[in-house]
Amino acid sequence: MNNQFSLSGKIALVTGASYGIGFSIATAFAEAGAKIVFNDIKPELVKIALENYRSAGVEAYGYVFDVTKEDEVNAKIAEIENEVGVIDILVNNAGIIKRIPMCEMSAAEFRLVIDIDLNGPFIVSKAVIPSMIKKGHGKVINICSMMSELGRETVSAYAAAKGGLKMLTRNIASEYGEFNIQCNGIGPGYIATPQTAPLREIQPDGSRHPFDSFIIAKTPAARWGTTDDLKGPAVFLASDASNFVNGHILYVDGGILAYIGKQP
Repeated sequence: MNNQFSLSGKIALVTGASYGIGFSIATAFAEAGAKIVFNDIKPELVKIALENYRSAGVEAYGYVFDVTKEDEVNAKIAEIENEVGVIDILVNNAGIIKRIPMCEMSAAEFRLVIDIDLNGPFIVSKAVIPSMIKKGHGKVINICSMMSELGRETVSAYAAAKGGLKMLTRNIASEYGEFNIQCNGIGPGYIATPQTAPLREIQPDGSRHPFDSFIIAKTPAARWGTTDDLKGPAVFLASDASNFVNGHILYVDGGILAYIGKQP
């Protein structure tokens, strides 16, 4: 059984894995035996991340490229294949969110979110899949969101992108399943990260932040998720244990999507 979950000998590319969810998934893959490749758009973040991976005991290869630039992605994937090897596992993690009410959001801002969160996974997947076909296997994991299923104020572009990413996931599974390529998604719930820390700060009167109270009330697990909560699901979807799982979105949300909420 342990062999089914082993990633020994595999090469994994996790986009945007300089910190946060991507970093956690990459370190989990390394613990399962994979060789780690990651990217960021900023050279300084790649440099810092390499030091953090090293401190975590992970040998990682960092590359600087923009997931929205097709020619740049193609060139870097070719470079990775030449320097590290053919990618067995791709995690499309790079993404952004802009919290702006829809009628106050410009079309340019909307397009930017769509470009990074939806076009980026399309471009990187398209660059990686041909070599997976030649190799005879591959795993693509798209980091979706509960916003693949739900709407919420101020996240129209993000929800549109993640809903599209859910369907891109299913379409990759449909087109390339016959080549022993599985494409699935992970839909994280609300995850405690440095970026969400201000939303969890205790207020001066000792009470919870209103948004923190809202999330706790909406989550059957009665807590925020952690990046560690995503490690097991990611390793499962990257491993042979999921070879007949294809086109699925695994929501790691503490039960939010299953729950109508407490009666007032």
